Amino acid sequence: MENIMALNHVTKRFKGFALEDVSFSLKKGFIMGFVGPNGAGKSTTIRCIMDLIHIDSGDIELFGENIRNRLIDLKQRIGFVYDQDVFYGDLTAEKNKRVIAPFYKRWNDEAFYRYIKAFDVPLNKKLRTFSKGVKMKFALAMALSHHAELIIMDEPTSGLDPIFRKELLDILMDVIQDENKAIFFSTHITTDLEKVADYITFILDGKILLSEETNDLLEAYTLVKGPTTLETDIKAARPIALKATSLGFEAFMEGNAARQLTRKANFRLERPSLEEIMYYLVKARKR
Repeated sequence: MENIMALNHVTKRFKGFALEDVSFSLKKGFIMGFVGPNGAGKSTTIRCIMDLIHIDSGDIELFGENIRNRLIDLKQRIGFVYDQDVFYGDLTAEKNKRVIAPFYKRWNDEAFYRYIKAFDVPLNKKLRTFSKGVKMKFALAMALSHHAELIIMDEPTSGLDPIFRKELLDILMDVIQDENKAIFFSTHITTDLEKVADYITFILDGKILLSEETNDLLEAYTLVKGPTTLETDIKAARPIALKATSLGFEAFMEGNAARQLTRKANFRLERPSLEEIMYYLVKARKR
């Protein structure tokens, strides 16, 4: 299946921080969650993809073409939903549309009004009066109304209440029913991704730690719990990370290694959440 986006050995250095050898790809018809702690390099990577920051080395391809060749044309096929106010706050949603629509060759007014109605966005109110959730839905309506094939979203659910987050995730699931589209979704709220993401790419300190199918990632690791009397046995198994709890210990291990333990002692195995996987991988790197 065709890659809609691919980063190959991308490097960008700043004073005190760098993206180092960043490589991953996203195919049509899928949602990729892009995760990592604050300051890990998520927004910087997105700015590189959008060529808002020029990379030092490596290549970025969109729709099979290097962004250096036809960036202006390629951006016509991207919908960018950003976690900041990028529209005109003193204009209504309708007037914002009138200003921005002419920049897109494939703008579709009918689609715009359909999404605005579906997302329940008021057309005749100034954008600065909108809640963050409504601003995010307006931005998504704008992105979808010029037939964007790649939707790039930078922290779209940050600061939204659970109801708005659920509504936005439902919208994304509807969008991805079109197998010619793909969604690249940066967030630190990992519970959202377990519901919608087909792939997870995890960045830490400017480096890609992993890029895998969500289900494979969730199956790859296991939490092992037990009383302090079994702590010697668990340490001998060399877990990735280990912490004490009020009831004994909790160990983070690769799934196969954890399953071997159950033959020797009465350990309790649990499937970790994506948030727990991130927590323990970060903790293990900082030991």
